[in-house]
Amino acid sequence: MELPPRPKLYDFHGVSMTNYFTDNWDNVQNFKARPDDILIATYPKAGTTWVSYILEMLCFGHSERQNLVPLYERVHFLEMQIPSFPSVVELNKMSTSPRLIKTHLPVQFIPKSFWEQKCKIVYVARNAKDNAVSYFHFDRMNMAQPEPGDWNSFLQRFKEGKMVFGSWYDHVIGWWEKKQSHSKLLYLFFEDMVEDTGRELDRLCSFLEVSPSAEEKDNVRERVQFDNMKKNNMTNYSTDTVMDFKISPFMRKGKVGDWKNHFTVNQNEQFDEHYQKRMTETDLKFRTTI
Repeated sequence: MELPPRPKLYDFHGVSMTNYFTDNWDNVQNFKARPDDILIATYPKAGTTWVSYILEMLCFGHSERQNLVPLYERVHFLEMQIPSFPSVVELNKMSTSPRLIKTHLPVQFIPKSFWEQKCKIVYVARNAKDNAVSYFHFDRMNMAQPEPGDWNSFLQRFKEGKMVFGSWYDHVIGWWEKKQSHSKLLYLFFEDMVEDTGRELDRLCSFLEVSPSAEEKDNVRERVQFDNMKKNNMTNYSTDTVMDFKISPFMRKGKVGDWKNHFTVNQNEQFDEHYQKRMTETDLKFRTTI
């Protein structure tokens, strides 16, 4: 299949976006959430696929469908409008209950029906340095993303928020603040999940009000290990035609602290200085190593 040229970033209501995520805007904003819908919200490359698979296993257990249908067709991407991918229109027709829906939208862009229906929302945040590195490699291999340029210029753009879905800072802080007023929002950290997957699974079970047996939980933990998901063609995006695995795999390392292999001393100092300024007003704290 001949791929169109890479999209260009443009300003959309104050957030950098591409047409792949704004072309269907009215349908997205008018989306009718159901009370039992579960929304998985993240900034790109913060563990979306990982949490999607965990939630699917906790809600539905293991089924034959998971061996036959790619995860991105089982957990629908709310705002994406790319040919050959399920869009919000198909999502409306889905009869499964609960529907698992993922989004990268900043909190102010979430369709209001999710709040009105008091849906459960799981937000996952990842420390800015690892997030930037992961996003850089993702943009290199994903032809539906803008051209990343070299690492140094990419990092500069990351700090400025000139990324698809906007500023990392605005995203993680916006959702963190929303958590104070929306009781059905669970805010998870990628670093905590890597450190102790079992503990975070327990938090998810209690939030979702599901009680799998110890054996089922062990099964989930085994299946959602990074190396197992990376080998699994239904979760590793190898069936997605817009991604070039010759450049980089979709699931690359899944580690905490890989930023140390990318940041120069100078880049790190400048990043830290910028980070302090942006994070002074919030009590949100991240770990860059575990």
